[in-house]
Amino acid sequence: MAAWPQEDQDELAEIAADIEARRTGVYRLSDDERRAVEQGLADARAGRFASDEEIDAIFRKARAARE
Repeated sequence: MAAWPQEDQDELAEIAADIEARRTGVYRLSDDERRAVEQGLADARAGRFASDEEIDAIFRKARAARE
């Protein structure tokens, strides 16, 4: 596997982490996921939330994509 491109090695590591999480019930965040969670928490603390109109638009778009 060392000869695999880095992108493929990263994908394999993600798949292995998913399998491990299913087996143990523990999910370990990647660095990118951890940063995204931290950003989301910072946004929430700062009061940056989507408006009801923005949420409605997201749901309308999702429903339209299924039709």
